[in-house]
Amino acid sequence: MASDGTLFTIGHSNHPIGRFLELLAAHGVTALADVRSHPVSRFNPQYNRGALEAALEGAGIAYRYLGRELGARTNDPNCIVEGKISYARVAQTEAFRRGLAGLREAMDLQRVALMCAEKDPLACHRTILVARPLFEAGVPVVHLLADGSTELHEEAIARLLRELGLPAEDLHRDALVAEAYRLRGERMAWRPTARTGSGARP
Repeated sequence: MASDGTLFTIGHSNHPIGRFLELLAAHGVTALADVRSHPVSRFNPQYNRGALEAALEGAGIAYRYLGRELGARTNDPNCIVEGKISYARVAQTEAFRRGLAGLREAMDLQRVALMCAEKDPLACHRTILVARPLFEAGVPVVHLLADGSTELHEEAIARLLRELGLPAEDLHRDALVAEAYRLRGERMAWRPTARTGSGARP
């Protein structure tokens, strides 16, 4: 299926690989962009990079790893504020901008799904960090949910506002939405430690 400019997102969660491929196929996804900082899963080895690439190839879906550029964990000490990763600072790095540019190039040619691990889009940086600037630039973003349904990005952000107890009636209130992103980003941001180092696995 040809690209229509829409970016899909999906969390692999604990899906059997066959179910995961069905979710992608249902929306005509032809390329998967993996934005995990470390493309492995201890409890779901079907999503270790090699196994995932092989399964996607068998389904005719291209694989692209963008976790170094678009992952939630970075080695850049300038992105650590008060002991944890600042999504705002990550979004300003050259690596992040380069990753977004690569994603946009892929979207020009294929129907791309952005993949990380979390089941709920609002529990994952794919929504709070990566999809945000694309959506704000006018890219349609659709989150593929575990039950086979979809959630538009604007619907996800309205849900986030409700969860945070913020008014959800007017999504054009940019300051309110920005605050919702900030609060959720701070809640989920990773805290590097002296033991693990800033490049440790998720």
